[in-house]
Amino acid sequence: MTPPPSGQPRPPIGRILLKLSGEAFRRRSGAGVGEDALAHVAEELTQTRAQGIQIGVVVGAGNLVRGRETAFLDRATADQMGMIATLINGLALCDVLNRAGVAADLYSAIAVSWIDPVRPDSARATLDRDRIAIFVGGTGNPFVTTDTAAAIRAAEIGADALLKASTVDGIYTGDPKTDADAERLASVSYDRIISTQLNVMDLAAVALCREQGIPIGIFDHTTSGNLLKMVRGEAVGSWVTPAR
Repeated sequence: MTPPPSGQPRPPIGRILLKLSGEAFRRRSGAGVGEDALAHVAEELTQTRAQGIQIGVVVGAGNLVRGRETAFLDRATADQMGMIATLINGLALCDVLNRAGVAADLYSAIAVSWIDPVRPDSARATLDRDRIAIFVGGTGNPFVTTDTAAAIRAAEIGADALLKASTVDGIYTGDPKTDADAERLASVSYDRIISTQLNVMDLAAVALCREQGIPIGIFDHTTSGNLLKMVRGEAVGSWVTPAR
């Protein structure tokens, strides 16, 4: 196993919380849930789980409801719509995993009679039974991002790391799509993220991970095998840790 660069968490990582945006579920032709996208996510989870890694997943819903496209609605209403939409992605992912023979359970922060409510002890028991725990409904409250929901779930399940799936291969000093001088940072401190407001994830989520000592990994989920490489500490993506 290749040792991770200085500042990255040292293996072994035994339990992770993976944050998947709705974009990870998007069909190629536009909004909605795509079969190919689901298959890719399921394969990455299956591959990682096969190595003995316990996995919790928080899903977003940008493929179904996007906040910037609902500016004509009250913010609380739009957020509630988004939280409800995460149930669709979570149900789809749970179904695909279970049909592939990878046991998964669904937990919702929104009361739904046929989905178990979020309970940290129940979720941890699910992980200990070698089942994937999928969390939907955000925190159940408007004005709270899915990033923050992921940080809370990571703390609740005792995750060794919070991994955020992205379409960018790590953390940059600027927007790599528009700034040719932007540099990728293999590792950066929580404090730098917060003080400079680098566009990594919601700052409340970063602050919570700092408080709980949970490393944050940012990686390009579109490249097959990257999730497992991050867990193994290979030189992909970027990490947010106490060290610079």
